[in-house]
Amino acid sequence: MPSVKIRWFGHSGFSVQDPSGKTVLIDPWLTGNPGAPSGPEGIGKADFLLLTHDHFDHASDAVELAKRTGALVVGIFELAGDLKAKGIPESQLLHGGIGMNVGGTVVLDGFSFTMTEARHSCSLGSPAGYVIRTPAGAIIYHSGDTGIFAGMSLIGELHPIDVALLPIGSVFTMDYRQAAKAAALLQAKTVIPMHFGTFPILEPTAERFVAEMKKTAPGIRVVVLKPGEEAAL
Repeated sequence: MPSVKIRWFGHSGFSVQDPSGKTVLIDPWLTGNPGAPSGPEGIGKADFLLLTHDHFDHASDAVELAKRTGALVVGIFELAGDLKAKGIPESQLLHGGIGMNVGGTVVLDGFSFTMTEARHSCSLGSPAGYVIRTPAGAIIYHSGDTGIFAGMSLIGELHPIDVALLPIGSVFTMDYRQAAKAAALLQAKTVIPMHFGTFPILEPTAERFVAEMKKTAPGIRVVVLKPGEEAAL
């Protein structure tokens, strides 16, 4: 399988670039993110912008990035409607501003996006995650902000996950122990930790997660990125 490039913007923000050149952004919070390598002006191109929920540290740059890149914005029904009211044109919102919902799958330009449940809070709709299948065939799971839940094993059963992007920071999401167990439930080949180190109240580094993975799921590869770094998987 040709290499898919995954870049971390810090916190929960990523880009996924398929060998075709098409790029997916996921929760790219850049303005005010102390770990981000640049502001929104550093994003040159995107074809899709996926949002897991409406909290500021996930969706506050959505309008600017949509206008800057022309990306199609994918989100849950209520969030899509809110972004339409904030000025994103219908043509740049999935299904003209209707969005999608948990359990649904859409196929767009060779990608498929499946919206999964997440255990968290939000003001608009429900929090979510995504399983992304790229045109090259890579399967990437971004859990969104979530606690661990037993249904992760079903997600892994339905989708042979190449890379899982999992929060480890605690306080608002899973901690490092829960995240390691989640990786085992998902049976992912590779895990990239996220949602840590951004604020003083979060887990400061991925060190305890890496150690826990060696005990809980030693067969799963762990890749720890620094903000701005990219991995070819």
